[in-house]
Amino acid sequence: MTFSTNTAAPSRTTPQVFLSGKKPAEQNYHILAYMSQDFIALSPAVTAEHAREQLFTGIKNEHIPPQAFVVDEEGYLLGLVSVKALLQADKDKLVSELLRTAYFSLSPDQPRHEASILIKKAASNYIPVLSYGKVKGVMGPQEIAQLMEDETTLDSQLQGASSPLDTPYLQSSVFTLWRKRSVCLLLLFVAEAYTSTVIKSFEEQLEAAIALAFFIPLLIGTGGNTGTQITSTLVRAMALGEVGLKDLGAILRKEISASVLIALTIGTAGFLRAWMLGVGTEVMMVVSLTLIAITVWSAIVSSIIPMVLRRVNIDPAVVSAPFITTLIDGTGLLIYFEIAKVMLTDLAV
Repeated sequence: MTFSTNTAAPSRTTPQVFLSGKKPAEQNYHILAYMSQDFIALSPAVTAEHAREQLFTGIKNEHIPPQAFVVDEEGYLLGLVSVKALLQADKDKLVSELLRTAYFSLSPDQPRHEASILIKKAASNYIPVLSYGKVKGVMGPQEIAQLMEDETTLDSQLQGASSPLDTPYLQSSVFTLWRKRSVCLLLLFVAEAYTSTVIKSFEEQLEAAIALAFFIPLLIGTGGNTGTQITSTLVRAMALGEVGLKDLGAILRKEISASVLIALTIGTAGFLRAWMLGVGTEVMMVVSLTLIAITVWSAIVSSIIPMVLRRVNIDPAVVSAPFITTLIDGTGLLIYFEIAKVMLTDLAV
């Protein structure tokens, strides 16, 4: 950073203006990789006239930011002053008389995901970046836009069960796509394998009522789709700072209530579909009740998991559609066969 200042203490006639260089090139998930060091810092002891002169001399043809930082001799932030107010102020008015408190700031080592939530709450497009109270940089409109775009991209990739790409898609090699996707797919493969174990354990029930097998894809697909809808909605609401762990009770009440209505609708549709296949009244009832139970169960699981992950500092975006589907598949089959054991007379022990 280049300083245009005197070694003497600030006075009414000697302004202090600091202009920084370029933002760092580090690529990580923290504010340090995004913040700009192109900011203006003024001493509170200078007059508006001298601050304006130094301001225009120092920035030359560069873009003038909407705010200037007011700092003490050691670089600690005292507040902000609007450049518009500085230009309109009487020439003898001190900068200290124009400053206002900076109620919101970020830290260079603050995680991007956490910062994105705070930025949305701040509703500001010019935010100081402070390290132990000293100004280290600024998040302006361009930096904020880039951060939010990158965070949205990361969430989209995580929800697709893929590791984030480090380069633009067309610049990513086939080997990179294989490496980024294969790990998650292998994990899903291992997790999905237990569904075949569940089916095998209920082999006798399937042999006694082969019609039960007709509806397995329908049932587990419905559970996964229900969970994906809820998880996508909640993860987005959490990213916007609309909900948190403290709202879990309200979320469960809302989602369970909605899922009951959805379950009755889907259960009726399932009953009609089973009737169309002519599988018998008992199987029709099993399919309908299972659809209702799986839909409600999926709503409960999908509402709790994102909140729990946030509580243990894991990005809830990792609760992707494939992972939710995998979890619901196995538990949904257990629900299906247990209901069948109770309701089908041919399976009664």
